[in-house]
Amino acid sequence: MTISTHASSAAEASAARARTSGPKGGSDFARLSRRITEAGLMGRRPGYYTARLGLVTALLAAGWGAFLVLGDTWWQLAVAAILAFAFGQVALVAHDLAHRQVFRRGRPSETWGRLFGNLGIGMSYGWWMNKHTRHHANPNHEELDPDVAPDILVWSTAQARDSRGLARLIGGHQAWLFFPLLTLEGFNLHVASLRALRSPAMKHRFLEAGLLLLHLAAYVSALFLVLSPGKAVAFLFVHQCLFGVYLGCTFAPNHKGMPTFSGDERPDFLRRQVLTSRNVRGGRLTDVLLGGLNYQIEHHLFPSMPTPHLRRAQVIVRAYCAEIGVPYHETGLIRSYREALTHMHRVGEPIRRQRRAS
Repeated sequence: MTISTHASSAAEASAARARTSGPKGGSDFARLSRRITEAGLMGRRPGYYTARLGLVTALLAAGWGAFLVLGDTWWQLAVAAILAFAFGQVALVAHDLAHRQVFRRGRPSETWGRLFGNLGIGMSYGWWMNKHTRHHANPNHEELDPDVAPDILVWSTAQARDSRGLARLIGGHQAWLFFPLLTLEGFNLHVASLRALRSPAMKHRFLEAGLLLLHLAAYVSALFLVLSPGKAVAFLFVHQCLFGVYLGCTFAPNHKGMPTFSGDERPDFLRRQVLTSRNVRGGRLTDVLLGGLNYQIEHHLFPSMPTPHLRRAQVIVRAYCAEIGVPYHETGLIRSYREALTHMHRVGEPIRRQRRAS
């Protein structure tokens, strides 16, 4: 497999230069934050979220309604694909709720987050919230960000050299295997959610468990009461595999292939967020499909900013980064996947080299 490493190397070189030039004369982020606030971009958007939550709920209800109307037929696999998209959209709504983009207060955010996450799609709001908060605090930090832990995939040459078990088995060819592995991500989210219930540290553990088990019972019952066993199993796999691929493709462009940190390497907040994030260019359709995560830089700088404000914030943030000399990376959707796969192939080289030597 031959993949150019130019994009990844250029990004790392630019990031290295920016790491050595910290803020001068005060906080760079504080100045940016004032500009964003003065532009009115941190204000709530109740009308937008009322419409969005209503549309997503209607999409989910329509999918399950079609499932009940069609009955025992192989056409249900088309419904499985529609529901995979609906589940992805519900997950994106739960993400916005977790960041308090919808409500300012924590109580309604948690209530609706659990309804959409736990009950709606069978993904633990509490587990995901804990994991995602740690990611936002230290994106792409190899010891502190759970999203770049060397679990199944490796994200740096150091991780590749030290890899063991499944990560070592897969790591050398992980670029080829990345998209096929995403078919398992839907299952992984459900399993991780259930496993997290064992932790006494999880808030409202019994509520989380009750909603997850209610979702699981209703989901499995619906499949096997309406469909024959063979069709039910086929529906389950098509639905969960496509859900995993959609969600994975939504999150993959954000940080994969961007510079990583390790040890005590920890730039100031603005550089920590900007250098590790990638924006994806596109129009309104891209905004809908990626749930606003295509403005990953702006989202990481201002996590509670309502999604519809991110497009306007981008103009301010991009100009400000140019003003203070911080690299701001933006590319097309297909190119973002190419950059991520390029990076994954490059960091797997130590594993391939050791295999050739043995």
